[in-house]
Amino acid sequence: MNQRTVVYFLMTIPAWMLFFIFHTYPSLQGIYYSFTDWKGYGDWNFVGLKNYIHVFQDDRALNAYFFTFKFAIISTILVNVISLMIALGLNSKIQFKSTLRAVYFMPNILSILIVGYIFNFIFAHFIPDLAETWGITAFSKNILGDSDFAWIGIVIVAVWQAVAFNTILYLAGLVTIPGDLYEAGEIDGAGPWQKFWSITFPMIAPFFTINMVLAMKNFLMVFDHIMALTGGGPGQATESISLLIYRGGFEGGEFAYQSANAVIYFIVILVISVVQIRLLQRREVEL
Repeated sequence: MNQRTVVYFLMTIPAWMLFFIFHTYPSLQGIYYSFTDWKGYGDWNFVGLKNYIHVFQDDRALNAYFFTFKFAIISTILVNVISLMIALGLNSKIQFKSTLRAVYFMPNILSILIVGYIFNFIFAHFIPDLAETWGITAFSKNILGDSDFAWIGIVIVAVWQAVAFNTILYLAGLVTIPGDLYEAGEIDGAGPWQKFWSITFPMIAPFFTINMVLAMKNFLMVFDHIMALTGGGPGQATESISLLIYRGGFEGGEFAYQSANAVIYFIVILVISVVQIRLLQRREVEL
């Protein structure tokens, strides 16, 4: 073994050990306990697939799955549409372009909990007070306290913060498009929409795939936004899967049961991500 190989091992083995200790081992331990009735303390017994079967019969878990998927799908679409529009604007020949890019990226560096608490004040006090002053009764109540509309407030905050990162990725894709293509399109008489659909979108298709997959995965694992805004309420109207697993596992004495729920949810996210990548990559080839 030469000196270079030894150096490579010295650089990678500590990282591998840390990853195994703090990620792989706890994950394997959670899978192991998902086949038991352990509450997080005391004795336990093997129960086989009982926890996994119970998840599919649990109305609270099914409601959490429904809310999480609704939130993730709507937020993913909104984030990609808005961030692509902003990226196109920031990539055009406008003044203060660099300054605007920095401003739009600021939400991404702010703590999610801090942002959540700020928006909690805006939804609870600022907007209702303003609406009452202007006589707009439809917005005079805190939407986070309404079980039918609380999810909209969470979507607004999550999209507002996530747009920053996706915009940067789209900008990275837009700067790779050669200007010659647009000049050729203008010579052929292509309008703005034709140039976007025939040149811009096909050229940034790989970035669209990355943004869609990352956004969907992140929104499916939503936790902090809900903790800061609604805590899963009113009632259980905005309870996501991650929040349910955390509460049931660490606060409700359901460690083994929620471990099974976590394993199921991991498989669901993995399948969705793989399907998304396959479909969108196939579309890249067609474009």
